[in-house]
Order: sequence, then structure tokens, then C-alpha cells
Amino acid sequence: MGSGEESKVAVQDFQDIVSQFLVRHQSILDVLSKFQETNARVNRAVIKAVTNCGCLKVVAEKKPIPESACLSDLKDYLDTHLRGELCEECRDVIQAELGKALFYTTALCHTLGLNLETVMKKEHEKVATLRYFNFT
Repeated sequence: MGSGEESKVAVQDFQDIVSQFLVRHQSILDVLSKFQETNARVNRAVIKAVTNCGCLKVVAEKKPIPESACLSDLKDYLDTHLRGELCEECRDVIQAELGKALFYTTALCHTLGLNLETVMKKEHEKVATLRYFNFT
């Protein structure tokens, strides 16, 4: 089995196990609120890496883009505004929060009768087709 097939199995396996253990939050309202809550917790964990720990710094300013620059050049002029690197503790917290966010993203797919792998495949195809014109 190639690496592409392994990741496909992993996505479906993840959706299957989420559907098995989605016990307390069966209502779409519960799933939506947990989905939103976990995304907020990811944001908060990143913010704490900056404000409490200091392993990351945000250095943001408008970057000048020459008028002669074309769309494919934008990556050369824009950046993440992040400086530093996540420490082990912040990395662990953010990974855990992202895991919970993925759980509830998957739970939302399950509750709505969507297949997470199909959602990912369609988004992949859209990005691959639209490339720079995707602007997400």
C-alpha cells in the first residue's frame, strides 16, 4: 500500500472512530458549539504562546509589494509575521487543541452525513485547479 492509500485509510479510520465515540454531543447544535469552541481554543493556545510563554513573537506590518509583482511573486513578499519557534510545551498544547478541533470537524461531517475524505479530496482538487486564484 502506497503512502497515498495509507493516508486515505487513516482519514476514514479517524471518521469511523469519531462516529463511534461521539456520544455526548449527538445534536447538531452541540456539535456546532463544540466545533466553534475547539477552534477558539486553538486560537487561544497560539495567543498564549506569544503572550504568556513568549516562544513566538508576532511582528506584523504591511509589506510593500512592487507594482511590477505578479500573482506568483506574492509568496516572496508576504510572510507569517511569526518569529521564533514553538517550545515543546506550547507545541504539545497546540497539537492537543488542534486534535480536538479535528475531532469536532470530523464529528460535524459525520452528523451531516458527509465523508471527511471526500471533503478533503474536493478541497484538494479545488486548490490544485485554482492554484493562486484560490485565495483562502
